[in-house]
Amino acid sequence: MSGVVAVIDYGMGNLHSVASALAHVGAGKVVVTHDAAQIREADRVVFPGVGAMRDCMDEIRRLGCDQLLAEAMVEQHKPVLAICVGMQALMTHSEENGGVNCLGLMPGEVRYFGNPLTDAQGNRLKVPHMGWNQVRQVRDHPLWHGIDDGARFYFVHSYYVDVEDRELVAGALDYGVVADAALARDNLFATQFHPEKSHTAGLQLLKNFLTWNGQC
Repeated sequence: MSGVVAVIDYGMGNLHSVASALAHVGAGKVVVTHDAAQIREADRVVFPGVGAMRDCMDEIRRLGCDQLLAEAMVEQHKPVLAICVGMQALMTHSEENGGVNCLGLMPGEVRYFGNPLTDAQGNRLKVPHMGWNQVRQVRDHPLWHGIDDGARFYFVHSYYVDVEDRELVAGALDYGVVADAALARDNLFATQFHPEKSHTAGLQLLKNFLTWNGQC
């Protein structure tokens, strides 16, 4: 049973699309909130985000969402799903906006794709990386249940994650560079792609999250 799912709202992006997708795949109750009591009482936590990293980090810290996320992950050991900028914010540092210190919950860097960016054949690739791309499943995880290796997911990003501990990588993408598409550690799963916009594969991942016990 999914119980209550809290989608952390720090004012960046359309979080209701995530909430709607969770409800569609069977979440009992979804709350979009930055209220500390609601997040602490929830059974699962989703940490999404879009937008410029500096603005996101300012709001995350101003609202105390950094502390609430750390509590959910470390103290309460709840299943946590981070999405897009939510995944990037977990890192130590981002190159965006001239350099931004992030939450440091997973040591690593958020790097710019580069300009010009080309594939292995020398073809020019657009930045931001926007659209569908295959995700290679680097290791088994309960959230990959029912999802084919190499399934396509929807991405929108100009910066990519490069985590220090390569054992944390659960999925990879190829877009001029090999980048981290999904990370997993204990009760945390994080995706650079948007599962709520990724049709069948994305909805399956969200469905898996609702029944996940927080163990790899």
